[in-house]
Amino acid sequence: MAKKTKKTSGEALENIESSFSKTEQFIEKNQKMLMWIMVGILIIVVGYWLFMNYKSSRELDAQSQMFVAEQNFEVDSFRLAINGAQSFPGLIEIADDFGGTKVGNMANYLSGVSYMNLGEYDNAIDYLKKFSTSDIMLSTISKGLIGDAYVEKGEYDKAIKYYKQATGKNKNNFTTPVYLKKLGLVYEETNDYQNALKVYQDIFENYKKSDEARTIEKYIERAKAKLGKKA
Repeated sequence: MAKKTKKTSGEALENIESSFSKTEQFIEKNQKMLMWIMVGILIIVVGYWLFMNYKSSRELDAQSQMFVAEQNFEVDSFRLAINGAQSFPGLIEIADDFGGTKVGNMANYLSGVSYMNLGEYDNAIDYLKKFSTSDIMLSTISKGLIGDAYVEKGEYDKAIKYYKQATGKNKNNFTTPVYLKKLGLVYEETNDYQNALKVYQDIFENYKKSDEARTIEKYIERAKAKLGKKA
């Protein structure tokens, strides 16, 4: 956490530093925001994906089993989605029983997201790592979520690794600046202000239309101030 600057550093810098919440709070806030956006995209993508792949009886059987679990997921009943309800299987059972199918693969992803919402980060990481897809947006978000989970566990080196993977895929004005900003905040948390500055400047220079770019100059100034104090 940043310490208060001395008067010789100027009131402007004090105002900048005092305007920020803790790194973890910011990441949590953005994580929840992205998760809600992700769910909206997910419903559309999954529906289309599954519709286009109704080619085998095994896929059809898997999808029929998945219906109730998806409904529970969509209304934020994450524990029911994972474990099942009444006579309907949950996401974990579907992932185990239908491994190798597209539906079973998606069950891994939804299980990971559900565990993230429940604060069970080890389980979230396990299931998100089992998920694989050629869909670049879902792949990006899944890597970013793993990074979020490692941040919650305080394992910042691993978080950096996955945020880099998320920002290295499908560069765009939606996900890339979000994960770049999270990456910068984790760099700050590890006192690596040089890399934090590079990340923030990347947002400022290359993602001007993003929401993150609107306030990124404050983060740039904070990183520069930290570097100046270290010098």
